Amino acid sequence: MSQLITGIHHVTAIAADSQKNVDFYTGILGLRLVKKTINFDAPDVYHFYYGDEAGNPGSILTFFPYTGLVRGRHGKGMLNTTTFSLPVSSIGYWEERLKKFNVRYKPAEDRFNMETVIYFEDSDGLGLELVFNDADKRPGFSYGQIPPEHAIKGFYSVEIWEEGYERTAGLLTEQMDHQLIGERGNRFRFAATNAPGNYVDILCTPDSLRGLGGSGTVHHIAFATPDRESQTAVQKN
Repeated sequence: MSQLITGIHHVTAIAADSQKNVDFYTGILGLRLVKKTINFDAPDVYHFYYGDEAGNPGSILTFFPYTGLVRGRHGKGMLNTTTFSLPVSSIGYWEERLKKFNVRYKPAEDRFNMETVIYFEDSDGLGLELVFNDADKRPGFSYGQIPPEHAIKGFYSVEIWEEGYERTAGLLTEQMDHQLIGERGNRFRFAATNAPGNYVDILCTPDSLRGLGGSGTVHHIAFATPDRESQTAVQKN
């Protein structure tokens, strides 16, 4: 059977303030507001889509902003970090940009000997990383406030915390066309397509508390499939 799952399609998270959300993702990070619609399960709630110029799979981070919602808690059993891809030459630029907008971040650190990572959070506490690498050939998008050579290209990966990696790894490899492509310490990396924008990292964190939903947490991740026929085939599996 041909490959049905090709990688990450989008990630949807929860926010507490619509305007702060738009200001952060379009203003500070420079993502495109691809569209604004509603949460069809709760029509009084917006649904924001941020991504690259064409809204390509692997670039789209969406939000349901619920005004005044209590903040959630990062922890095991949740997707806690969504990462964006940038060239290695942009590390200095983004360190200065985060400082300029008073965004607190952790010092850059290396991961898997091929990427440099800076962790930070948005105004709701959503876990984010900038991953600087030279493997991503996608163009970046900028409204103009960020030089094109330093613009975000889309996702790099997502990070899921688990008690142990085995059950989620089994789901990814046995039913979702992923393969284990790297591991270091308690981090296990999987991908359906071995390219930036598609990596799923499972972090074994048995001592962490279980995550709680709320603002600043991920609602769901969606995976991409080539066409309607392959989508139907996935549903039947």
